[in-house]
Amino acid sequence: MKKILIVEDNNNNRTMLRDILRFYKYEVIEAENGEQGIKLAEDQSPDLVLMDMQMPVMDGFTAITLLKNNPQTKSMKIIAVTSFAMVGDRARILEAGADDYISKPIDTRELPKLVGRMLAAGEIN
Repeated sequence: MKKILIVEDNNNNRTMLRDILRFYKYEVIEAENGEQGIKLAEDQSPDLVLMDMQMPVMDGFTAITLLKNNPQTKSMKIIAVTSFAMVGDRARILEAGADDYISKPIDTRELPKLVGRMLAAGEIN
C-alpha cells in the first residue's frame, strides 16, 4: 500500500484529503505544519507528500526546499497544494522543488488522477 503524507494546517482540508486518499486505498499520515511534515517524512518515508504552501510554524516553500536538499528525502515526490493562482506562482512553486501542484479549492476528481500519475512516475525513476 502506498503511503501519502498530508501536510496541511486546516483540519477540514486535511480531513477531505485523508478521506479521498483512503477511499483510493492509500495509507495516510498527517502533519499540521512544515516542521512536523519534515519530521514525519524523515521517519515514515512516504511515497508522496501533499504539501500546503501557506502554514504557520514553517510554510510549504521552506519545507519543500529542506526536503529536496536532504539526501534522505530528496527523491520523495511532492505535490504542492495551494490557493496561489497568480501568474508566476506555478513557476515559483516548481522552482522551490515541488514536482507538481494542485490549486484550492481542490477538484476531488482530479486529485486521485494526479496522485496516481505522480506515484507511477516515481516507480519509473
